[in-house]
Amino acid sequence: MKKVLITGITGQDGSYLADFLLEKGYKVYGMVRRNSTENFERIEHIRNSIELVPGDLLDQMSLLKLVRDIQPDEIYNLAAQSFVPTSWSQPIFTGEATGIGVTRMLEAIRYEKPDAKFYQASSSEMFGKVVQMPQNENTPFYPRSPYGVAKVYGHFITVNYRESYNVFAVSGILFNHESPRRGKEFVSRKITDAVARIKFGLLDVLELGNLNAKRDWGFAGDYVRMMWLMLQQDEPEDFVIGTGEAHSVREFATIAFKEAGFDIEWEGEGMDERGIDRKTGKTLVIVSKKFFRPAEVNHLLADPSKAMAKLGWKPRVSFQQLVSMMVKADIERCEKIISN
Repeated sequence: MKKVLITGITGQDGSYLADFLLEKGYKVYGMVRRNSTENFERIEHIRNSIELVPGDLLDQMSLLKLVRDIQPDEIYNLAAQSFVPTSWSQPIFTGEATGIGVTRMLEAIRYEKPDAKFYQASSSEMFGKVVQMPQNENTPFYPRSPYGVAKVYGHFITVNYRESYNVFAVSGILFNHESPRRGKEFVSRKITDAVARIKFGLLDVLELGNLNAKRDWGFAGDYVRMMWLMLQQDEPEDFVIGTGEAHSVREFATIAFKEAGFDIEWEGEGMDERGIDRKTGKTLVIVSKKFFRPAEVNHLLADPSKAMAKLGWKPRVSFQQLVSMMVKADIERCEKIISN
């Protein structure tokens, strides 16, 4: 039985990856920090099938001990300070956890299990102010946030250990990937959660920032399959993972409201823009300055042709299906809240 260590197992990607690897017959270890408040909601259904072990990307000794004790065949580093807006208010912590933390894990591998295969979660935010459309494995990075900068460091230190120490280390440059397990702080889930609450009268209006920002949105369950495929190759390589389609925040919100029975019409422009329900004339969406980034990333679009050609990977869930899935899940959650 292969053994795998997943950092960030309690997050969206970690929980889907754990589901996937359990089905593959792996012994799954999940690294969790010692917190006063623990949130295991996403992995509650598999708690009895996995082993949670204490560790922290800020603590080198804890990582050395973990790798020494478990001797994992594969390590997926999904833990990070992963919310872009927070990286401006906590830039040093973001740099330590999202950037330097990768080095600490690679050092643990180098000293304790040099033949382990390592996956690093890179991000499309590294492209930032894009210099090429669409973005592929050779597109130069131009990060526009402390988070993006930290991810660039994590990406290149992974390349460095691969080339310097012959570690089987790869980076998956993942574009936006969502699901019903997405945190409510992310705009996709913020939208679907708000739509459900508005439907049941628990919220009056949804506040958003840049409606024109475009992202390549896919389903997280599709993307964890790609992470695994990258570690099954004979030679380590980095891959861009995305759908090859970009949609605006406005499009996402429009589809989400339609899924819940609303018909949104957009009026105004810039900071005055509003989303109004054609049926009732009620304003359901307003643009708020507080949700704009200090440095905007306007358009991210993946070119996943290398992954499709070399690994036979392609997304199974469409953008429309993704939004529908998320809205339905949040409506079900609201129904439970009301019934209780």
